[in-house]
Amino acid sequence: MRVTADALRRIQGGHPWVYDRSITSIKGDGASGDLAVVFAADRSFAAIGLYDPDSPMRLKILHHGRPVAIDRNFWRARLAAAIERRSSLVERGDTTGYRVVSGENDGFPALVLDRYDDTLVLKLYSPIWIHHLADVVAAIDELLHPRAVVLRHARNFDTAKLHGLVEGDALIGTCPTEPVLFQESGLAFEADVVRGQKTGHFLDQRDNRGLVGGLARGARVLDMFAATGGFTVHAAAGGAREVVPVDISEPTLAGAQRNIAHNSDRPAVAACRVHPLVGDAYEVMDRLLRANESFDIVVIDPPSFTPRQTSVERAIASYARLTDRGVRLVRPGGWLVQASCSSRVSADEFHSTVAHAAARAGRPLQEWRRTGHPIDHPVTFPEGAYLKATFARVP
Repeated sequence: MRVTADALRRIQGGHPWVYDRSITSIKGDGASGDLAVVFAADRSFAAIGLYDPDSPMRLKILHHGRPVAIDRNFWRARLAAAIERRSSLVERGDTTGYRVVSGENDGFPALVLDRYDDTLVLKLYSPIWIHHLADVVAAIDELLHPRAVVLRHARNFDTAKLHGLVEGDALIGTCPTEPVLFQESGLAFEADVVRGQKTGHFLDQRDNRGLVGGLARGARVLDMFAATGGFTVHAAAGGAREVVPVDISEPTLAGAQRNIAHNSDRPAVAACRVHPLVGDAYEVMDRLLRANESFDIVVIDPPSFTPRQTSVERAIASYARLTDRGVRLVRPGGWLVQASCSSRVSADEFHSTVAHAAARAGRPLQEWRRTGHPIDHPVTFPEGAYLKATFARVP
């Protein structure tokens, strides 16, 4: 493969994607997952990657610089590096749920590996991995010794290209029939690794949940888009007197209540009143405003509003609408915690949107902290950054 001069510069700078429009010539017919070699203008080796004929990101770069063999030893070394990157988290001893491999950021483009105690979930975002799974899974088994590895794939995945594999198959061991219990900062959670959202839990918000727990003593907390109750459980464990988790999915909120129950042996959790509300976020917040409800902490952690670049403006407007309602539900001196998980909305755009919306609502924010990615979700290229959150006092 040969690419434009600009694409070659990006590859040599460590960027993991080559777009279809940047390819100037290809020798041979490539199939999904084939290894493709990029040559420089002087015909020297530049990089090697996985060919993805069905994606505009046509080549996912694995390595650039000098030639290397892409074999089982390559994958083992790359996985070992990812494990080492998370060693400080593992050594804490209070967290057995974390991301082991975060896609391109760990050199495994379009692949995620999450750990829930002794069960791992391997999630594929492209068929390019199917013919490499044997080597990758062998490396996982050798270095991590899991009881089970469960296969998951993205919703838009062409299942015809799974070559007989089925989502929920166990690549190692036996697929769990019940949710898997794991620890997050000493708290117990369950993950439905077969049918749950993402891989069973939203692992990337662990640090932010811990911060909310540290602010929650004696507080009344509103947890919008609560999902399986990560913020709710941390707030309760931190001494909140009441938490109101809100989600549009009743089964998802039932999972949040089970996670509360998993921690009921803690006096603070047992003493906390938890009142789940099922409903659309905007409708529930409007109802709470009409009822003159108020909270010491309002957490707003919505799903991504930007499935494509054309929806960025709509996403920014949605963040503003949520901020407007959120700050009006915070008691004077309380906290707004608002997050975005969209890589298409930059951190500057997000923080500016939240600040301006709060000011327009007459509740200008006193920003305390901005947060980004935790250690198990590293960022090694610009598009790899997606998570940002603000913690702010509302006067």
